Amino acid sequence: MGNLASELGPYVARVSGRPRIYADANIPSGVVGFMRTRLHWDVLFVIEHEDLRRAPDIHHYRLARQLARTLVTLDRDYVDNRRFPPEEGAGVIVLSAPDERWLQKLLMRADRELFRGDGAPALPLEHRKVHWHIDE
Repeated sequence: MGNLASELGPYVARVSGRPRIYADANIPSGVVGFMRTRLHWDVLFVIEHEDLRRAPDIHHYRLARQLARTLVTLDRDYVDNRRFPPEEGAGVIVLSAPDERWLQKLLMRADRELFRGDGAPALPLEHRKVHWHIDE
């Protein structure tokens, strides 16, 4: 049995029908706005929470799992399976792009391929990670 957040997270995601995202501190605020307004994702942005701003990466990784949210980041450290075991995660999307316009394109891809469609799971990457990048 988990805590309240871990028990209710998957249920909330199914009811709301909106992807639940945990955006870490290195995601630009304009990109967070894009996720919220254009993609209609439910985004927890750590910069907006004083107690999370300077938390270590492992704390973000574990909290995303507890809150049943897919972690979205620019931090390639999350690809390290020894430090961040996939079986302990809610799913991670690591993005690499030269600017916000390209980040938005990658997020539209994630929306299309992971979060939309009939039967899309609340945590489509649970226990998995993807590293998407755009090369100019």
